[in-house]
This record gives sequence, structure tokens and C-alpha cells, in this order.
Amino acid sequence: MMEDLFATTPPLGKTCEVLGDGAILMRRWLDRHEGALLAAIRDVAAQSPFRFLTTPGGHVMSVAMTGCGVLGWHSDRAGYRYVEVDPLTSRPWPSMPAILRDLAAAAAVEAGYEDFAPEACLINRYEPGARLSLHQDKDEGALDQPIVSFSLGLPAVFLWGGAERADRPRRIRLDSGDAVVWGGPTRLNYHGVAPLPPGWSALTGAQRLNVTFRAVQPRGSRSQ
Repeated sequence: MMEDLFATTPPLGKTCEVLGDGAILMRRWLDRHEGALLAAIRDVAAQSPFRFLTTPGGHVMSVAMTGCGVLGWHSDRAGYRYVEVDPLTSRPWPSMPAILRDLAAAAAVEAGYEDFAPEACLINRYEPGARLSLHQDKDEGALDQPIVSFSLGLPAVFLWGGAERADRPRRIRLDSGDAVVWGGPTRLNYHGVAPLPPGWSALTGAQRLNVTFRAVQPRGSRSQ
């Protein structure tokens, strides 16, 4: 499977943009796989539907979320955390489809991160006006592992900040098929998504989908 992915994925070349130390944007990296990715996302959502989570402060997020993998990210009044059982369905999260897992690992290798094995895949659905405020991905115990992020559907403005919340973020357009990988010195950089403008995508209609992969537990503590 991995050999097939590398054979059909364009090399970095001119499609690669360095965002920082350990952070890379790969333009149109997913072009040949968008249809298969969308089918996998729909299968996950059929088992664990999209929902709007609540922050610990009581704010309802504008982005609808679901997930798959051994662990799923969850937020409510009790805080941000990873859980083994989907609170909405009271069942384990759907297994991570092979197309998602293998493409995430392949993207990590392209960006210089070997042996990336994500336990959690967070799927965000943006509709016009939805946004994600600046934040750090710091709920994981495997901060030595990168974050891998895929964009599908409507274009969005990715806010790429620095190590401090006060650092002014860069505004970077992400198109359908783009992949972003960051880790190492930039693993805890602040990032977010500006409000999504109205539009239409032949792939997703009036929506944007973002698929983010994370290794959660330190390698030595993972269950076999």
C-alpha cells in the first residue's frame, strides 16, 4: 500500500513550502486521492456523526467534528481530552481507514518524519462563517511526533502563528488537496483557521473538511 501511495503522489519539488523549522506545506499533495479520502470520511461519519462540541468555558464551537482511530479528541465542560469511547454513540471510535492512516504516514515521511503512527484522526467540517481560533495542539503525550493535516473542499485561510499566542500569525491559503505537516521546534506553534467565506466545491459542496492526525501516547506506553 505504501509503495502505491508514493508512486502516485507528486514529489515535493516546487509544491513544497517551508513554513518554519520542521513545518512544511505540500501543495496539491492529495490530488489523486481526494475522492477516496472523501469516501472514507463519509464512512466514518456514518458510524460517528459530526457534532458541535462545547469548550470548557461553555462556548459551542462553530466547527462540527468527528473522528476515528484508537482515540478520539473530545471537549466539554470537563476539559479537552482524548477518550477511547465516542461520547455521542457510547461505542468505540470507528477504526481509522487504511487510506487515511497510510496517507498520513506517507505525508510525514515526505516532511522528514519517519515512523509516524497516528492513534487519533480528528475530522473537522467547516461551513461558511466557521472558524478555529488560535490554539496549540498540546493535549498529546507524544509531542515528539508531528501533526499531519489534510484539506479537502473549499479553500480556507490557515493562521500560522509562533510559539507565543501574541505572535502575529501568517495568513496562508489552503486549497483542496493541500497537506501541512509540522513538528519538532514548531510542534507547539499556535495555529487556527479564519472564518470560512461562502463558496462551492465540486468535491464537498459548500463545505471544507480538515483531517488532522495525531500520535497521542508516548510510544513506550501504547497498548499492543
